[in-house]
Amino acid sequence: MDAEAGDEKGKAAGREGPGGPAAGGAPGGAGGPAADAAGGGVRLSTAVGRWVVLTTVLGSGMALLDSTVVNVALPHIGDDLDTDLADLQWTVNAYMLTLAGLILLGGALGDRYGRRKVFVVGVVWFALGSLLCGIAPDAGFLIAARALQGIGGALLTPGSLAIIQASFHPDDRARAVGLWSGFGGVGAAIGPFVGGWLVDGPGWRWIFLINVPLAAICVPVALRYVPETRDPAAHTGRFDVLGAVLGAGALALVTYALIAAEWWPGVLGVLVAVVFIRVERRAKDPMLPLTIFRSRMFTVVNVVTLCVYAAFGGFFFLAALQLQVVSGYSALGAGLALLPTTLLMLLFSAASGELAERTGPRLPLTVGPLFCAAGMLLMLRVGPDASYVVDVLPGLIVLGVGMVALVAPLTATVLSSVPTSRAGIASGVNNAAARAAGLVAVAALPLLVGMGPDAYRSATQLDPAFDRAMLVCAAVLVVGALVAAVWIRRPKAPCAHPECRVNCGVGAPPLETGGTHEARRTEPEGGG
Repeated sequence: MDAEAGDEKGKAAGREGPGGPAAGGAPGGAGGPAADAAGGGVRLSTAVGRWVVLTTVLGSGMALLDSTVVNVALPHIGDDLDTDLADLQWTVNAYMLTLAGLILLGGALGDRYGRRKVFVVGVVWFALGSLLCGIAPDAGFLIAARALQGIGGALLTPGSLAIIQASFHPDDRARAVGLWSGFGGVGAAIGPFVGGWLVDGPGWRWIFLINVPLAAICVPVALRYVPETRDPAAHTGRFDVLGAVLGAGALALVTYALIAAEWWPGVLGVLVAVVFIRVERRAKDPMLPLTIFRSRMFTVVNVVTLCVYAAFGGFFFLAALQLQVVSGYSALGAGLALLPTTLLMLLFSAASGELAERTGPRLPLTVGPLFCAAGMLLMLRVGPDASYVVDVLPGLIVLGVGMVALVAPLTATVLSSVPTSRAGIASGVNNAAARAAGLVAVAALPLLVGMGPDAYRSATQLDPAFDRAMLVCAAVLVVGALVAAVWIRRPKAPCAHPECRVNCGVGAPPLETGGTHEARRTEPEGGG
């Protein structure tokens, strides 16, 4: 999950592009400084501005903290609740399932009904789900509570950065986003340490219960200081609730089929997915507008995303188990052991993004997955009594270098592959694709490598299964690198024609062209 934590900032930062709904949000709410500052007028130097940053960091930090610490706690959860491996998989996947399936709908709700309102509802929902996780008497209760947590995450995650984009004065917006991203990155870095300390100290339940006091701080501050903003264009039409239900249902059925090793839910899941595509194609306001995939670059980058985040999801799920069960690390030791990947992301992602602007996306999206694959192959050295410096650290450093090379250019390429007006939905789709890939990987990988229901309790069973899993993850990363090498091209320079400069925004040709000048530039970025 460290990969997800490191990339969450980059993906969220593109959810509302500079020309997207957030930039033009209309004021809402009533009374107090929030109403006075609404409409994009908050200055970072004011008390209101600082409170807005703090609130959004706290809200998104809760979801981020859980994503970085739950894997570390899994062996302790399994022992305490006397569960098998399938229950541990569902402990991770129940959250990812509802989050991935509903995150686009959560963003749409905020655009229509108010980003602050939906953000606050999401924080409260997430806190209640966390409380239920913390008091769970058995695995079934915990899994259900994790699904509820995911719904809260789907409500608060899209709104966190959208609030900053819509609230701050344009002159301060970039600095506010930078502070939000920076503080969030620090939270991701200390997450494994805090999680490991909680698991080894007061117990695994506190990785969930800690969210309750955080929410108690976040909600009143948000209600008092955060401006209410909406997208005026989002006040018409109906929500694509059917699409959201079908999408989540298809994911749930496929996930169940992989975890339970039964074929019929998988077939049913594929059929539901086909119905989902038909519904989205015909819906007036679809949750997933299929026309966005007319950009070949966007489609290819999302295929790369699926490969990369499937490997990351499987790796971080199993690495925490391997370090504790096979190598004898404590929960805190395992959390700290995985920290180098996050630190490398924090230190060098910005420079990687700047370098990718000069070289184009093809090189980093090819080289990055190959480095990650090499890092996972180096993790084959991790076994009983593994030396951290000799056996663990080299693989994590190489993996971190690959993540640095890959993640920022991946996000930037997603956004540049569509017009600015669709940057929000493009980033949302890519975010959902990354989460869905991790979800399927956590479900499928134990089945593929032959992990039995009690493998996480036995070093002799887990160690060879981990080695096979690293080979599978490395192979998936190599496939992603090949896709990038063959089909990704440097984006074309923006057309000098005035009409194209207006319509193309960031230089990406429009998805749909008419009889205007753009009709001569219909080759999507990435076309040969």
